[in-house]
Amino acid sequence: MHKLVSDQPTSLPRRDLLKNSVVLGSAALVANNLSIPIAKAQNQTTPPSLQEEKLVWSACTVNCHSRCPLRMHVKDGVITYVETDNLGEDIYGDFHQVRACARGRSMRRRVYNPDRLKYPMKRIGKRGEGKFKRISWEEAFEEIANNLKRIIKEHGNESLYLPFATGTIGATVAASYPPPRSIASRFMNSIGGCLGHHGTYSYSQIFEAMPFMYGSNAANSPTDIENSKLVVYFGNNPAETRMSGGGVTYLAQQAMERSQAKMIMIDPRYNDTAGGREDEWVPIRPGTDAAFVEGMAYVMITENLVDQAFLDTYCVGYDEKTLPASAKPNAHYKAYILGDGEDGIAKTPEWAEKITSIPKATIVRLAREIATTKPAYICQGWGPQRHANGEQTSRAIAMLACLTGNVGISGGNSGSREGFYTIPFVRLPAMDNPIKAKIPIFMWTDAVTRGTEMTALKDGLKGAEKLNKNIKFILNYAGNCIINQHSDINRTLDILSDESQLEMLVVIDNHMTSTAKCADILLPDCTTSEQMDFCMDGSAGNMGYVIFADKAIEPQFECKPIYEILSGIAEKMGAKEIFTEGRTQEEWLRHLYQQTQSKNPFFQDISFEEFRERGIIKQKDPNGHMVAFKKFREDPIANPLTTPSGKIEVYSERLAKIAETWELQEGDIISPLPIYAPAVEGWDDPKRAQYPLQLVGFHYKSRVHSTYGNVDVLDQASLQSVWINPIDAAQRGIKHNQMVRIFNDRGETRVMANVTPRILPGVVAMGEGAWYKPDGQKVDHNGSFNVLTTQRPSPLSKGNPQHTNLVQIAAVGGA
Repeated sequence: MHKLVSDQPTSLPRRDLLKNSVVLGSAALVANNLSIPIAKAQNQTTPPSLQEEKLVWSACTVNCHSRCPLRMHVKDGVITYVETDNLGEDIYGDFHQVRACARGRSMRRRVYNPDRLKYPMKRIGKRGEGKFKRISWEEAFEEIANNLKRIIKEHGNESLYLPFATGTIGATVAASYPPPRSIASRFMNSIGGCLGHHGTYSYSQIFEAMPFMYGSNAANSPTDIENSKLVVYFGNNPAETRMSGGGVTYLAQQAMERSQAKMIMIDPRYNDTAGGREDEWVPIRPGTDAAFVEGMAYVMITENLVDQAFLDTYCVGYDEKTLPASAKPNAHYKAYILGDGEDGIAKTPEWAEKITSIPKATIVRLAREIATTKPAYICQGWGPQRHANGEQTSRAIAMLACLTGNVGISGGNSGSREGFYTIPFVRLPAMDNPIKAKIPIFMWTDAVTRGTEMTALKDGLKGAEKLNKNIKFILNYAGNCIINQHSDINRTLDILSDESQLEMLVVIDNHMTSTAKCADILLPDCTTSEQMDFCMDGSAGNMGYVIFADKAIEPQFECKPIYEILSGIAEKMGAKEIFTEGRTQEEWLRHLYQQTQSKNPFFQDISFEEFRERGIIKQKDPNGHMVAFKKFREDPIANPLTTPSGKIEVYSERLAKIAETWELQEGDIISPLPIYAPAVEGWDDPKRAQYPLQLVGFHYKSRVHSTYGNVDVLDQASLQSVWINPIDAAQRGIKHNQMVRIFNDRGETRVMANVTPRILPGVVAMGEGAWYKPDGQKVDHNGSFNVLTTQRPSPLSKGNPQHTNLVQIAAVGGA
C-alpha cells in the first residue's frame, strides 16, 4: 500500500507562551494569538494512484479510556486504509503522538463487518432466538413510541431503564455513557425520565469505597512515575487494558526509563505489563490482596517502619490517638493488625501466607523494601476491586500508601489507579431526570424480577427508600451488557424469555451482538466513521487532548446516527422540540464548541473549521504532573479533604453506621476499617470441594470488552483460551492447545487450554468479552467468561464481582 506524504509530520509543535498547550494539525498552529502557517498535506506531491483519495480525521471511541485519533483514507466513498496520529514529536513528555493500538487501526473491519446491522428489524421468534423481520424506520419509531406510551401509562416512568453501555463512551453527541452526558439519557429525560443507576461494571467497588477514606478516588498521573523510586502494582495491567499512545503502557514505560524505578507486580497471572520489565512478580490468590497488605503492615508496625508522623497528622483511626469517640475501644487499625482488635488475630506474615500463598519470607522482605523506599508509586488496577470483597480490598491497598507516607507527594500515589488530566470541554446536556431513584448498575436483572422488593438498606438504592415499579422497558444503546458482559448469562436469558416481566427491549447498535439477538426492536446505528462528533476524555497522563471525529463516509445501508434515531422516536412521543431544541447534530456540535470557546480561553482563537481541519488538539496540565492530595499534604488545615473529618479516614464512622443498619447477605462484610474479608466463592469457600479452581478474568488485547470481538484478524492474533498452570493441567490430563470444558453450577463454556507457568496453581484465567456462542443446550463454544460468573453483588456498592468464581476444568470428552 502506497503512503501519502502527509502520513509524516508536517511540522514540529511549538508551545504557547504558557508552555502547556499546543494545537497540532495540517493547516496552522495557533498559540496565544500567533498563527504560524505550515505546509498543507494536500499541496504536497501525491502518488498518481492515490490522487483521488482523501484523508479524514476520525477516532476510536470505545471503552478503554485512551480515545485514539484515526486518520481515514477514503476513496470513492470507501475507507481503504486506517492510520493514526502522526502529528507532534515522537518524544515522550513533549506533546507526543497519540498512536492507536491494533484495535483502533482495525476500525475499517468494524465498519464493513459481515455482522453489521443493515436496517430496522422487529423480532418474530422467541426473545433471544435472533429471528427478525425487516421493517421501515417509520414502523420502528411507531412501535417503540406506542409501547413507551402504553408502559408509561400503565407503570410510570420509573419502569423505564437505560442499562450500562459504553460502546461510544468517548463521543460528545453520540456518547452512550455516563448518564450526565448520554444522549439516551437526554431522550429519556425529554419524555419524563427513567429509573437511574449508580456505579459501573468496571469500577463500582473502588469508586464507592475510596471516598469513605479519601473523599475521592484521586491519584497521581502515571507520568509522575519519573519521580518514583519504586512502583508497586496490584493487579494493574495497562499493557492489555490501556495499550495505545494515549494509554498508560507507553507513559509508565517511558517514565520508568527516566526514574529507573523498580517494579513489583502483584497478580495471580504473570501479565504483559510485567512481561520481562518487572523486577519481581508476586503471584497471589485472587481476592486476598488485603491479607497481603496486612501481613506487611504487621512487619512495618512491629519494626517501627510506618510513617508515624504522617499517620498522626493526616489520618483518623490508625491508632488510639486519632480513633473517633464513637468507636469501640481497640477498634483502630493498629490494634486490628497486632491482634488486639475484636477478632483477636494477629495479622502476622505466617497468617497472611496461609491466605495469600505468598511465602512469609517474601512478605517480610517486601514490607521492609516498600516501607523504606520513597517515593513509592503504589497503584492498583480495577481487577482487585472487581471481586466479591472488592470494597475492602481497594481500601486495604490504599492503606499501604498511608502506612508508608506516600500520599500527596510527587512520585508517590494514593494507592488508587492512575490519575489523568483532561481538557475542559462543554458536552451535550442530558437535562434533569425527574425520577430520583437509582439502582446499583449491576442489579438491573433484580429490578426486572423483584424491583418493588428492592430497598436502600438491602439493595443499595440511592435517591429513594424503595422502588415502586419493576423495570418494564429497556433502551440499550451501544452496549453488550444485557447479555455478553452481564454475569450468569444463562440466568439472564431465562429472565428475558419471560415477556410478562420485561415487556420491551430496544437495542440500537452496529452489529448483531448477543444482546442484539434478544431485542424486540433492533435498530442499526452509525459508526463513528459515519457521523460528525467530538471525541472527548482523551488523556495521556498529564497531556489531555480532544479529537474532531469527522464524517469519513456516508452511513452504510439504512443506518442512521443515534441523534436522528432518538429524534424520530421523540417526534412520535411529542417531545422532538424538547429533545433537539431545533438543532441538527452538526448544529449541536457548533453550539457546544461556541460554549467551550466562551468558557475555555485556550479555544477562543481556534475556529470550528480550523479544529475540523487539524483533527486533534493537545494541551498539557498547567500544574505539571497530577499529584493527588498535594495541597492537603502541604497544609491539611487550610486544604481539608471532603471526608467528614477532613482527613484520611482509616476508620470510617459512616461505614460503621452502614455496617450496623444495612441488611446484608450471609458472608457479606462491611467494616469501618480496611480489613481483609473472605469472599463468597473465594479460595477458602467449602464449594471448592466441588469446583476447586479459582477463575478470574482479564481484559484482552484483541478486543475492548466485547467491542472488536468480531474482527477476524484481531481474533486470530490473540486466540481465546483459558490459562491453566501445568500442575493443574497434569492432574486433569490436559495438554496445551487442547479443547477443554470450564464449568460450574451456572454454566459451561469450551475453549482452548493455554498450559502455562504464568498462572498461579489453583487459579485459571480467561480474557473477558468473547462473544457468547451457545449450541442450543446452553453450552457456550467461544470462551464467553460470563457463562460462569455470579449475579450476587458485592456488599457495599452492590457491584460487579466477576473475578470471584469457582470452577472445574476437564478435557472435552472427559468427566
